[in-house]
Formats: sequence, structure tokens, C-alpha cells
Amino acid sequence: MSKTSTPVAETEHEGRQACAARHRSVALVELITTAALALSTAVAATAVSIGMARAEVADVGGDQSTAFAVALGIGLLLWAVPVLGAIMAAGQRPH
Repeated sequence: MSKTSTPVAETEHEGRQACAARHRSVALVELITTAALALSTAVAATAVSIGMARAEVADVGGDQSTAFAVALGIGLLLWAVPVLGAIMAAGQRPH
């Protein structure tokens, strides 16, 4: 009787280890992808903000503060959309 219970326990243990290793590798890939997306979003928002500030698109009164405010608002919007999406997606994941 002990001979049949030992291989079953070993098989379950090996299966759990393989599943845990696969789960960790998937989590690592998701972490790297999320970090890359956050970095690329930050770079894009910075580039758009700088481009708008230098283009003087909103130069109505000759003051640079308006152009900076518009560029900053668009940059914050570009930053907030993926962050809010990530927060909402994290709440929908099954645990």
C-alpha cells in the first residue's frame, strides 16, 4: 500500500513545481511588458509635451505658460490613461 501512495505523491509534487515555475515565468514576462509599456508611454508623453511647448501652438497672449499648461495637460492625460487601465485590469483578474 505504501508503494502506490509514494509515486502519486511524487507526481503531484512534480506537477506543482512545474506549474509554479511556469506561473513565475509568465508573471516575469508580464512584469517586463508592463515596465516597457510604462517607459514607452512616459517617453511618448514627454516628447509630445516638449514638442507642443516648442511649437508655441497656444501662443495667444505671448506668454509661454499657456503652451506649457496645454502640453502638461496632454502629457498627464497620456500618462493617466494607461495607469487607470492597469488599475482597472488588476481589479478584474481572478485570484
